[in-house]
Amino acid sequence: MISSAFAAAAEHGAAVAEHAAHHGPFYTEPHFWVDVSFILVVVLAWRPVSRAIAAGLDARAAKIKARLDEAHKLREEAQEMLATYQRKQRDAMKEAEEIIAHAKAEAERLAKQAAKDLDASMKRREQMALDRIAQAEAQAVKEVQNLAVDVAIGAAQKMIGESMSAAQTSQLVDAAISDLPGKLH
Repeated sequence: MISSAFAAAAEHGAAVAEHAAHHGPFYTEPHFWVDVSFILVVVLAWRPVSRAIAAGLDARAAKIKARLDEAHKLREEAQEMLATYQRKQRDAMKEAEEIIAHAKAEAERLAKQAAKDLDASMKRREQMALDRIAQAEAQAVKEVQNLAVDVAIGAAQKMIGESMSAAQTSQLVDAAISDLPGKLH
């Protein structure tokens, strides 16, 4: 296969050489002038086209640079905002810890106050109970004294009634009635 390619190239080269020998010098050939004019057009167009391409690339590079600068600026702003929010979060956490500590201290104070109030209430109720007991004791003693007086009066009446005569009883009642105005004032 390679040998056939070499053979085809050799035949083509021979055909070109034979064609050149029959037609004259190369610059008289129209093909040569087409090639020269193509190269000339490419060379003349190269400068404006390359400037336009360079200007387009420069404009695109400027847009990309502007976008990159904007991205850097946005990144810096985002980092500043992140730092600000992190600082705010730390401050909020610190404030929350202070609130919790204050609430714990307040709860302890209220617990101590409640214990004091409970102790005072218990003492007050105990004193009230002791006062009621003392009052009940005094009332019981009074009832016992009244009962003892009633029993003594009943016993005295019975003894007086049995040992005294009706005249002596009447005289004793009259003496008690006459003493009564002096005892009332």
